[in-house]
Amino acid sequence: MGAYLLRRLGYMLVTILIIATATFFLMKMLPGTPFNNDRLNDQQLANMKAKYGLDQPVAIQYLKYMSNLVQGDLGDSYKYVGRSVTEVISERIGPSALIGFQALIVGTLVGLALGVTSALRHNSLLDYTSVTLAVLGMSIPSFIFAALLQYFVGLKWGLLPPALWKGYEYTILPTLALSVTVIATVARFIRTEMLDVINQDYVMTAQAKGLNERKVIIRHVLRNALIPVVTMLGPLAVNIMTGTLVIEKIFAVPGLGEQFSLSVIVNDYSVIMGITLFYSLLFIFMVFIVDILYGLLDPRINLRGGSQKG
Repeated sequence: MGAYLLRRLGYMLVTILIIATATFFLMKMLPGTPFNNDRLNDQQLANMKAKYGLDQPVAIQYLKYMSNLVQGDLGDSYKYVGRSVTEVISERIGPSALIGFQALIVGTLVGLALGVTSALRHNSLLDYTSVTLAVLGMSIPSFIFAALLQYFVGLKWGLLPPALWKGYEYTILPTLALSVTVIATVARFIRTEMLDVINQDYVMTAQAKGLNERKVIIRHVLRNALIPVVTMLGPLAVNIMTGTLVIEKIFAVPGLGEQFSLSVIVNDYSVIMGITLFYSLLFIFMVFIVDILYGLLDPRINLRGGSQKG
């Protein structure tokens, strides 16, 4: 286990290095500068570039950036003078993480319930209804559901605040809007996998031995059906919890997605690179967690070096 963890840590560090390098040079390809050229004369613009080291050769800028990155310094924001990228991210990640975490929990629980029920009631009216809802949930963009929730629940019926960010009740509608995709994805995956697992020989053998039907479903069917679902939930969790731009715009959520979009518009290089690295690090970490969960869900997988024999 120790060797496996060290090996995976090495892969993670190399991946982050590659992503940081690619992001840095992509930023240099963006047109314009982080400064408002209309309000600055040539001398002022030159002074600003010198202040942030943008007047130096790209190779020197890259070496300085990587040197600071190794020390945990993501640099300073060009738009927010006197504020570091770490501060900008830390202030914005809270709202995105909150509604994302809630959407992931709600979506996973409801999706599992729909998927399991649909698989156990195969070819019934309930099954057809669940499949239809799953298809609609994956086909219709989440911002459509967000607009419908905002209009009916927030404005027409007045049950919940339609927008802004002033208390916990303001998180409910964006959470529901984000959870729709999770519900549909989990329900579709778990239904498909359970139908496949139910027909496996070892499940039929367990049923033939007279084992309790509930134990067969939980220990044999559901456990094996969860493996591909775990694979899908890892990246999906990062994507949702780090901010969905359109949802945040609709509900006026001051999250990370909105900040990333704004940073791209104003060419705030350091914030763009910082958010990209933050997202990448979370994604890599979630992939690592998924690998660990594989070993817990499937005893055939040996983290020390592949599948167990016998």
